[in-house]
Amino acid sequence: MIAESPALDLASLDFANPLVGIEGIRAVNPQRHEFEMLTAIVHIDPTSHVIVGYKDLTENEFWVRGHMPGFPLLPGVLMCEGAAQLCAFYHISQRIGEPGTLLGMAGLDETRFVRQVRPGERLVMVGHGVKINRRMTKFRVEGTVNGEKVFETLVSGVPIGKLEELRRA
Repeated sequence: MIAESPALDLASLDFANPLVGIEGIRAVNPQRHEFEMLTAIVHIDPTSHVIVGYKDLTENEFWVRGHMPGFPLLPGVLMCEGAAQLCAFYHISQRIGEPGTLLGMAGLDETRFVRQVRPGERLVMVGHGVKINRRMTKFRVEGTVNGEKVFETLVSGVPIGKLEELRRA
């Protein structure tokens, strides 16, 4: 299991007035359409390398129809993708690497799924930076729904190139 991170009182955060909404996330992260796994960012603490964001899940998610029909469940791999997008947002927005650099997922470790996540729920993700530098970003991420842990993972990201150059290639 992942070692405990410093406690953060989620009740002290203002989820009604996020720091960064979907347009601000889009200005940093390149994912679009079905693969936008963040709705908003509500907390960033660059001193302690903590970021909190969430994804509001609706009945219109692309996976609802097929995973599992009649009892839709958010796939665990998409929870991990949300964790990776949260960490990439931190890395890029805090200008840790070169401007315009795309961060790609390098690995997942110690991943555990504890509870199902369903449409209509808000998946809150808290990331604590473990290793943050220009060559690698590693975050311990815990996801919760209504204060109940649903997953945890240690996600690593590495720069894979300048986004504009990758688009032209």
